[in-house]
Amino acid sequence: MRRSLEFEDEIILVSVGVDIGSSTSHLVFSRLVLERLDNRYIVAERTVLHESDVLLTPYAADQSIDAEALGNFIQAQYEQAGVEPSAIDSGALILTGVAVRRSNARAIADLFAAQAGKFVSVSAGDALETTLAAFGSGAAARSVREGVRVMNIDIGGGTTKIAVCEDGVLADLTAVDIGARIVAFDAQGLVTRVEEAGQRFAQESGFTLTLGQPVAFEDLQRMVNKMADRMFAVASGGTPDAVTTALLRLDPLRVKQRPEVLTFSGGVSEYIYGREPTSYGDLGPLLAAAVLARAQAWGPRLETPEQGIRATVIGASQYTVQVSGSTIYVEPISLLPLRNVPVIAPHWDLAAEVLDGPALAEAIRRALRRLDLHTGEQAVALSYRWQGSATFDRLDAFCRAVAQGMTTIIAQGHPLILVGEADCGGLIGIHFHEEAQLSFPVISVDGITLSELDFVDIGALLETSGAVPVVIKSLVFPTSAALGRVAPAAHPERLAQALTAE
Repeated sequence: MRRSLEFEDEIILVSVGVDIGSSTSHLVFSRLVLERLDNRYIVAERTVLHESDVLLTPYAADQSIDAEALGNFIQAQYEQAGVEPSAIDSGALILTGVAVRRSNARAIADLFAAQAGKFVSVSAGDALETTLAAFGSGAAARSVREGVRVMNIDIGGGTTKIAVCEDGVLADLTAVDIGARIVAFDAQGLVTRVEEAGQRFAQESGFTLTLGQPVAFEDLQRMVNKMADRMFAVASGGTPDAVTTALLRLDPLRVKQRPEVLTFSGGVSEYIYGREPTSYGDLGPLLAAAVLARAQAWGPRLETPEQGIRATVIGASQYTVQVSGSTIYVEPISLLPLRNVPVIAPHWDLAAEVLDGPALAEAIRRALRRLDLHTGEQAVALSYRWQGSATFDRLDAFCRAVAQGMTTIIAQGHPLILVGEADCGGLIGIHFHEEAQLSFPVISVDGITLSELDFVDIGALLETSGAVPVVIKSLVFPTSAALGRVAPAAHPERLAQALTAE
């Protein structure tokens, strides 16, 4: 399908954010208005349509996520909001904290994404979650509005995410294995669940956590004090010691300047700001008190965020989507939506007047081999930055080189997927089929910037405009419950760019 968006000046989307966290799970439905700016669309208006109830994330006896209970909750929230899954245009399902480390996390994410709407991406990763919390909490907006450096600390059930915002963008971020639900208790105060980080902090505090046994209040107080100390050691931006480094899930902060404003989001923030009086059988109230004492002594001005416990889910609903540029080409249309497509970005020069086809094809093959994608087992998105004029000879050389370089992918029945920045996606897509007479399926979109190690979701065509929603993300599903840093695919700089394309 080819369609020009030259006269489509406004696009209205209904978006959903689904946050399945270590401690709680919830949804937010939003209305997004995107307006055309040159060859791109920017988000001009965001409106929350419905905020779901907050559910304590259900776990089965084997400590995996209770998929049936979670599915029933999500279905009930759609009904309560009066929203049919078919009405959802975009959004994201995010597995956060230790929830993503459960054995069935990936299967649950894929299942819900297929059921939750026409286009809901499946994402899990500390950098993405930190980014969404920074934007959903309002920290990024505050940094522009007040002209200050803002740090947002999002404290959840399993992890703490720290983001530094300057001039509306993410200057730095990190994440650490500190959370309120690394230990959980029943109504009698007996331990019902212990994460590895919980056992580490207990041992550091001089005691051992045992399932089915109580814990002395004094022991828990020492433990949360250790947790708060480690959190602020990371937030201060210094070189962490070995114990703190072992808790890091991303690289430590590079920005050394102290923030001028400090905000908190996540479930524990509800205690910090006095909005939640109830304890839910975890460390939340104690940890909040310890964190607040250190925040008040640290120096930055403590402010209330726009969103607390719902910061990440607001971010997932409102800040993940981009819309393709002014021309696209999709043939056949049934190819969409596509989810979790890895991106390659060949090292090549597209500025030369005469393009070297064989060299371009070899650059593509090298990029595929770099990421072990050369066997053709899955679809791959080719990111390019068109330079120079779009003459017939240059387009023809480019298209034939791409077809040659992507031969193993195409031969396995996968579509050729191209994502570019310049306003020429439709022209390039047309050239493959009508000029070069190549018969394989083609998806060619523009107005989007990608980098290697990104993953991309391309949604179904929006009926009102013919544009497609696009989500750029880091997709990380740890294969074990071991602590330690995630793979470097997170690329916080790229995530910040992707989620602030407006």
